[in-house]
Amino acid sequence: MASRWLFTVICVFFVVFSVAHCKTLKRDVKALNEIKASLGWRVVYAWVGDDPCGDGDLPPWSGVTCSMQGDYRVVTELEVYAVSIVGPFPTAVTNLLDLTRLDLHNNKLTGPIPPQIGRLKWLRILNLRWNKLQDVIPPEIGELKRLTHLYLSFNNFKGEIPKELANLPELRYLYLHENRFTGRIPPELGTLQNLRHLDVGNNHLVGTIRELIRFEGSFPALRNLYLNNNFLTGGVPAQLANLTNLEILYLSYNKMSGVIPSALAHIPRVTYLFLDHNQFTGRIPDAFYKRPFLKEMYIEGNGFRAGVKPVGVHKVLEVSDTEFLF
Repeated sequence: MASRWLFTVICVFFVVFSVAHCKTLKRDVKALNEIKASLGWRVVYAWVGDDPCGDGDLPPWSGVTCSMQGDYRVVTELEVYAVSIVGPFPTAVTNLLDLTRLDLHNNKLTGPIPPQIGRLKWLRILNLRWNKLQDVIPPEIGELKRLTHLYLSFNNFKGEIPKELANLPELRYLYLHENRFTGRIPPELGTLQNLRHLDVGNNHLVGTIRELIRFEGSFPALRNLYLNNNFLTGGVPAQLANLTNLEILYLSYNKMSGVIPSALAHIPRVTYLFLDHNQFTGRIPDAFYKRPFLKEMYIEGNGFRAGVKPVGVHKVLEVSDTEFLF
């Protein structure tokens, strides 16, 4: 028993010693030092030493997470946010080929996302929101097959939402709101089997919901659908009730019209329904007022018949990031 315990201790010591003294892959060292040279003093002052994964008595650089891969350490996470980084997206980031998480949100990055972003095949979380990024989203973003979370909101992206996003089979959360996207929302997004949250609000999008869900079995896992503050037209199709996991439907401030189908009231767990500031008419079916999960329904700014009443008290609906990241 004593010899087994001693063997275990020796093994643990060997592993710890090896990790502490192994080298970081030169490719990653070069990439991080290029990024360091391009960033402002707020980041650089905390990045001490030549090795981003730590060297001797020096700890890893702030915001840098490394892991073992064979005989080397590689950078697997880079989180440099809310430090007022100014300038173009650091293309050297795309040389960190083992990244699983890239978080540069709440800075002042400008210019486009480089097409080389498609090289980050292991990336699961990409958070670039609250910057000043612009131009179109490169179609190469559809090559990030392991991506589960994509945050591109609060930027200046333009052009159409790329249909290549439908090539991301693991995608669960897609945030594209508060940009300058135009055209139609690609119905191909409905083929994403794991997508739970889609937010394309506050853009310049056109089209109809019928077009968006035209593929059979669209959005099988979707819980939250934010289409607000765009230029959508047409009615609410009864087929929308086929999205049986839907909990939040946000249609406010569009140009939608017609009557609200009673089938919508039979979505099992619909909780928040925002219909306000459109051109809907007629009456709200009684079934809506009997739904146990419906907490809030907003109808102002439409042409509904007199006597139609809302449910709940209007407030801005926000969902915390922690609900999606953990």
